[in-house]
Amino acid sequence: MSRIGRAPINVPAGVEVAVDTANCVVTVKGPKGTLTQNYHSRMNVTVEGNVVTVTRPSDEKEDRALHGLTRTLINNMVVGVTAGYSKKLEINGVGYRVALQGKALNLTLGYSHPVIMDAPEGITYETPDANTIIIKGIDKQLVGQTAAVIRSKRAPEPYKGKGIKYEGEKIRRKAGKTGK
Repeated sequence: MSRIGRAPINVPAGVEVAVDTANCVVTVKGPKGTLTQNYHSRMNVTVEGNVVTVTRPSDEKEDRALHGLTRTLINNMVVGVTAGYSKKLEINGVGYRVALQGKALNLTLGYSHPVIMDAPEGITYETPDANTIIIKGIDKQLVGQTAAVIRSKRAPEPYKGKGIKYEGEKIRRKAGKTGK
């Protein structure tokens, strides 16, 4: 049996989990907001008190894969509505910087024009300094996707390491040209 899938999900106080088995939808309400997620119809999700359990009907390969996935998605929702998620991006390069304009990011990345990034619904940006971006939200997938889109505007290059990178990301460096 899946080690991840069979672990119960403890629901903290102040969080409400509702399961609609007819439409295969889980709704989690908490202090930071509300999230909904569809799950596969073969999975069985039950709420007993403050514990959510996910069970599978058989040991087929597809059921085993969906078991751990369903449990993890529901757990991510519970963590999201209580603590939330955040990703930190660092900007390296001469003249590269970021500024907050209302809810949008104004990125200066060496192009002939500034890159303006509007915040999707449910995402907030913070810029503690001109070279750091913090992306916060309750949906783990949306936070990661937003961070990846921002990073793609100027991915780090291997020679000088200029660009936008995740905090703690190691950039594989290449040697430059060698003379005669």
